[in-house]
Amino acid sequence: MDIAKAITEAITGPVTQAGFFLEDLNVTSLGNRRVVTCIVDGESSLNLDEVTLISKQISAILDEATFMGQTPFTLEVTSPGIDRPLTKPRHWRKNLTRLVRAVMVNGEIISGRIEAVHDESACLLVEAKKEIHKIEVPFVEIKRAVVEIEFNRKGDDF
Repeated sequence: MDIAKAITEAITGPVTQAGFFLEDLNVTSLGNRRVVTCIVDGESSLNLDEVTLISKQISAILDEATFMGQTPFTLEVTSPGIDRPLTKPRHWRKNLTRLVRAVMVNGEIISGRIEAVHDESACLLVEAKKEIHKIEVPFVEIKRAVVEIEFNRKGDDF
């Protein structure tokens, strides 16, 4: 069995039981040691205490796992970065009121603020010709979407 698959199977349940989601897992070999990187997320952004808690739980599981063998490893647990694509409805919900840039399957680019999220779509507030319009964007029509970084957002303005 692939080591990444074995690790994923071993930790997904405990991560979920702790109230988090295992977004991604990567295992890289560096000489005679491994680096196991787990990207963990929650319904809201994780704080340092939560990352520490889940890191300890994952570490305990991997320390006891026979499939890890004798190869030493370094565990890195992190939350998704701001540049991570929005691929699931919960990613969109977590970023309500944030500005997003979506590249559509047809090549169109839509930038707007997330107003609401539904199971199959998101409602964006889009500014066009000094007016704000609501646009319902179906997830199946989105090729890639990311949160736009805003340095000078003022109040509840668009």
